[in-house]
Amino acid sequence: MEALLLLGRSNIFASQVVYPLVARNVSQAESACVNYMVEAIAESGSPVKSQQIGEPELTLGERRQELLRQYSSRPLVFLERYHAWLKPQDLPAFAHVCSDPRVQHYSKVIERRAAACTNRTMVRNHRYAALRALQRGTGYFSEEQMRMREPLLYEQYIGQYLTDEEVSARCVFTLNLQDSPGLAHLLLNSYQEQLIQNRLQEEQEREEGAQEEDEDEEDDVITGEFITQMHQRFLDGKDKDFNYSEVDENPDYDNLDIVSRDAEDKYFDDDEEDEEDDEDMAE
Repeated sequence: MEALLLLGRSNIFASQVVYPLVARNVSQAESACVNYMVEAIAESGSPVKSQQIGEPELTLGERRQELLRQYSSRPLVFLERYHAWLKPQDLPAFAHVCSDPRVQHYSKVIERRAAACTNRTMVRNHRYAALRALQRGTGYFSEEQMRMREPLLYEQYIGQYLTDEEVSARCVFTLNLQDSPGLAHLLLNSYQEQLIQNRLQEEQEREEGAQEEDEDEEDDVITGEFITQMHQRFLDGKDKDFNYSEVDENPDYDNLDIVSRDAEDKYFDDDEEDEEDDEDMAE
């Protein structure tokens, strides 16, 4: 059923002034779409009008009214100004001006941004599933493997706190010939240990050049914090020798059990808004 959209009538507004903001017939669905869109922008904190220094901030109701007025009087300008806060489900609000090239352009920008966000969500879920699989089925997150990948981080969290006996035991373990006897394996282990030491020295020199005063850290760092750091590095794509394309683009990881949503949120508590692409800002 067609209804004349008199946005601004709602009693949720601070003022009861009625604005005949859209002088055209619109469906209830479009009216709801506009209201949801305006509500999201109003709550986002985005500036909606210029104000003088010392002038009181607009209330939420006043922000709604101002946004509705702008949308109804100049929808194209509204789209240009607020497109960074819009989602694909908001686009029907501009159906009546969809033939304008600006609407077509910003519609693509909004849809592309949403698709990128969806892809990021898929990638992070794939990586989390891969992390759980690596924890269960391989030695990828064993202490020795993590030390080999990030010797400086290992030294900061664990290595510097090892006793002489623990260091000796680690060396014996590294050079253990039980599983692979022979001189070749001994040389390989020695070579790998030398690589670790070389990488540790390089990273220490780099850090010393970048940080001059950072030695007041507490000494009560636990192994669990190191493991958490290594997990996060994996999820962030920072393991240089890992082929992430085999995970990120692999549909097999879509159906893996990811244990629980709470466990996943432990790793993905960053603000989604901070991840949004800035392509539209450049355009």
